[in-house]
Amino acid sequence: MQKQKQAFTMIEMVFVIVILGILAAVAIPRFAATRTDAIIAKGRADVASIRSAIVSERQTRFIKGDSKFINKLHSSATSYFDGNGTAGITLLMYGIKPKDADGHWHGVTTVGGNPTYYFKIQGADNTFTYTQADGKFECTAGIYCSDLVD
Repeated sequence: MQKQKQAFTMIEMVFVIVILGILAAVAIPRFAATRTDAIIAKGRADVASIRSAIVSERQTRFIKGDSKFINKLHSSATSYFDGNGTAGITLLMYGIKPKDADGHWHGVTTVGGNPTYYFKIQGADNTFTYTQADGKFECTAGIYCSDLVD
């Protein structure tokens, strides 16, 4: 009686490697898309919080007899959306720390007297402008504007 060795053949090994390669080719793009979806969800939540805070601050002012919207949304270059640094004015309790990377707010410029903020997704900036006259915080430019706002 001849004893057989228990081992994988070369063909079996090639098939396993091919199957693993196909699975990796399908799974890796899915992970990248999931990351972008998470960044968009974070951005949408931030925008909703900021808009809600603007309205809440205006209602507080209105009760005190001042019908104007807050004049700016940040107090310094190290914290955004925390109000304008004046005592008694707070938008987001802790503000948002700026960072020039995907999924973060960064850079504040003033365009026509209105502060403009940038939210980065996949290396592309999405521009948000705050208009003090009507209290609107809108996405004015960017590839993902429609994904970030309703």
